[in-house]
Amino acid sequence: MIKFNEQTKIFHLQTPNSSYQILISHKGHISHVYYGTKIGDDDLSYLTRQMEYGFSNQEIFREKHSLLDFLPMEYPTDGIGDFRESALAISDAENHNGVELIYKNHKIIEETVQIPGLPCVFAENSKCQTLVITTEDAVLNVEVDLYYSVFDDCDAIVRWAKIKNNSSKTIFVNKALSAAFDMDDNNFDMITLHGSWARERHIDRRPIHMGKQGVVSKRGETSHQEHPFLAILDKTATENAGNVYGVNFIYSGNFVAEVQKNQFDSLRVTMGINPENFSWKLNSGDAFETPQAVLVFSDKGLNGMSHAFHDLYREHLIRSPFKAKPRPILINNWEATYFNFNTEKLLEIARQSKKDGIEMLVMDDGWFGKRNNDDCSLGDWVVNEEKINGGLKNLVEQVNKIGLKFGIWFEPEMISPDSDVFRSHPDWAIQIPGRVPGMSRQQLVLDIVNPEARNFAYESVAKILKSANIEYVKWDMNRQLSDIGTPCLPADQLGEYFHRYVLAVYEMQERLITDFPNLLLENCSGGGARFDPGMLYYSPQIWCSDDTDAIERLSIQEGTALMYPLSSMGAHVSVCPNHAVGRVTPFKTRGHVALSGTFGYELDITKLSDDEHSQVQKQVQNYKDYSHIVRDGDYYRIASYRENNEFDCWASITKDKKQALVTFVQVLNHPNYKSRFVKIPGLNPDKKYKATYVDEDQTQNPPVILQGSTLQNAGIKIARPWGDFGSVLIYIEMMN
Repeated sequence: MIKFNEQTKIFHLQTPNSSYQILISHKGHISHVYYGTKIGDDDLSYLTRQMEYGFSNQEIFREKHSLLDFLPMEYPTDGIGDFRESALAISDAENHNGVELIYKNHKIIEETVQIPGLPCVFAENSKCQTLVITTEDAVLNVEVDLYYSVFDDCDAIVRWAKIKNNSSKTIFVNKALSAAFDMDDNNFDMITLHGSWARERHIDRRPIHMGKQGVVSKRGETSHQEHPFLAILDKTATENAGNVYGVNFIYSGNFVAEVQKNQFDSLRVTMGINPENFSWKLNSGDAFETPQAVLVFSDKGLNGMSHAFHDLYREHLIRSPFKAKPRPILINNWEATYFNFNTEKLLEIARQSKKDGIEMLVMDDGWFGKRNNDDCSLGDWVVNEEKINGGLKNLVEQVNKIGLKFGIWFEPEMISPDSDVFRSHPDWAIQIPGRVPGMSRQQLVLDIVNPEARNFAYESVAKILKSANIEYVKWDMNRQLSDIGTPCLPADQLGEYFHRYVLAVYEMQERLITDFPNLLLENCSGGGARFDPGMLYYSPQIWCSDDTDAIERLSIQEGTALMYPLSSMGAHVSVCPNHAVGRVTPFKTRGHVALSGTFGYELDITKLSDDEHSQVQKQVQNYKDYSHIVRDGDYYRIASYRENNEFDCWASITKDKKQALVTFVQVLNHPNYKSRFVKIPGLNPDKKYKATYVDEDQTQNPPVILQGSTLQNAGIKIARPWGDFGSVLIYIEMMN
């Protein structure tokens, strides 16, 4: 998996289908050589062009600037003549900026390496190797370890860096990215994800142009607006063909992900913590470790990239005992009642839910303090017994007696100015002294970098969880960070705040899943503002978006599934007109779209018609019959409404290719038009399959038997559903 050639000075990292090569250059710089389809162990040092005329002569590298401004680098640094985007910037005690990393030594470890306080990939039931290249700047007396982990069962490379101050003086790390690599431009496109509240992670594909382009967040979280992911792909790359490079960040805070096209038509790809508003003080002997970044290469198009990400996250990042189990089908009372509920209303919902086959009731915002609207009480995590008559334990016991599990909503990172805890501890809110802090949703952010405030928030949550049989927690965060100030850090360390905040979130969630190991945790941030790999380390699922409209969810879930397993996407059926967009879609379509996620309901089930109750029962049975395919199978995008403005289609196929579930959604219908033939990739071409149209009249839509190669190349016929927003669900099973 990882080899080093002493003669050529080349490291060769191999995944099942890709190769990554690194060179110790003539001057000791760590140079990037190759990343792409799996190749042999040839000497590819010529790909670095370090001996070309114009950049060297017979004296070798007389012009250092020319070399450094051209040489493809693995971890480029600031201030020494590489004028492209850097990955590392350091200022010394005299405020000089400059760092040059030269190879010192290396080692290959037969395991993964954990980073204290940060989410990390792990090896379980597979082989992993980690390459550690130690470099040093002799002037600063700083060492930088470059880490690369590869697995024998996944086409991903995980990268990060550790910066160690071995000098007797204090230095400041002003930029510390997790990954960088250079490559020739091949007329590539780039994909990034964009959006806003209720329309997160929409795909944007565009040509790469000269200069810098990419995505960033400085909101203290990954954000609704942009996402820590980018892909570089052939202009002709499709879902199932072409070269694709994907990069994702295992982190839940400020980030930068960029591509820079330079004067020589070369590309530099960088990813890591956003250097804006970042600085880390390193005293003598201290070290700073960056979060991990994930690199994926696929020569089988976007679906191949997605499979690599999904496999890595399912097998080597998500730790929850629920990751390979059916999740309980839940109903959340938020869109059913908002703040207007009490014990009897919740029990009414629970009784009807049990009749329809739902398995868990989740009590959302409004159960604590004096919380009858969103103006108050965040931080006062004490049950409001005027609403929850008889107390929480009584409510949970009654729900359990009905036959449902019980879950609860928290927002531990927030504090309301109108709360008992704020009145007692006004210094526990993030704020700049002398400046009135900006409000969002009438709330401030709790200063969880303060250990006292952090411990108070955690113990408040833990006390509630210990008081009753609570089996699920929805952890929310409904605003971004601003007005950064805290009494807990001196002035020269305030640039550490954003990162320390994320570390505090991780610490709290690590305590939660350690103290309550059987708890199902679902992360949320105003919907999908903190949907990232860092959160998956603590929770196997994340609420995908506050917008549950089935048609908007086509774009949200398509973008999310580019790198995240469908089993991680919180997806619910809600009422119509939809509360976010006012759209009316068939109940069946809402169920089919939500089935490609964790599946649940976001409505007042006591107000449904008899026909809708019947459909709920069918949807619950569909989840029980097919959720294993969605949870564990390979995901294939077949058609995108984003591209064709007409319909959407995707499939999940089990690893053994014996079962598949195909979802087709017709967004807009056309009069007097033909049926469609949908081609289904990923099946065994030599086997016969039986395709059954689920939820359809079997006399009008009888099952069909077709060869796998036929389904892939000729397709299966799908008649146009009547009206707009119709859907078809097809179950495909290999025949003996």
